[in-house]
Amino acid sequence: MPRETDRMDELADRVRAIVGLDPRIVERTMFGGLTFLFNGHILFGCRKDGSALLSVGKDNQEIALARPGATPMEHRGSVMRGFIFVDPDALAEDDDLQSWVFFARDAVGKLPPAPPKPEKKPKAPAKR
Repeated sequence: MPRETDRMDELADRVRAIVGLDPRIVERTMFGGLTFLFNGHILFGCRKDGSALLSVGKDNQEIALARPGATPMEHRGSVMRGFIFVDPDALAEDDDLQSWVFFARDAVGKLPPAPPKPEKKPKAPAKR
């Protein structure tokens, strides 16, 4: 029986094959999916339904939205400029996926590295 995350996992494997061992890219679980960060900035997020969240930059928003399968990212009723969703069908071919990853990398690569986030303190045990 397929798991809910199978499509996300398959997409993540395909993205890993594209980004290789680039030391500037790390993986984090964010927004209910697996997100690839480039120098600490969101690059490409793999979602459970096989779609993707991409950071394309505010200057590239309209160019990205003109491509097949792209829709604006909305959060609580507001469009999040610089971020888009891409439908699974628009990522089905390896060449299309690679094109999207490189599009996002070109946009995010212009940003300075994000400052490291402070380590979270471990939670104290509950008092009884």
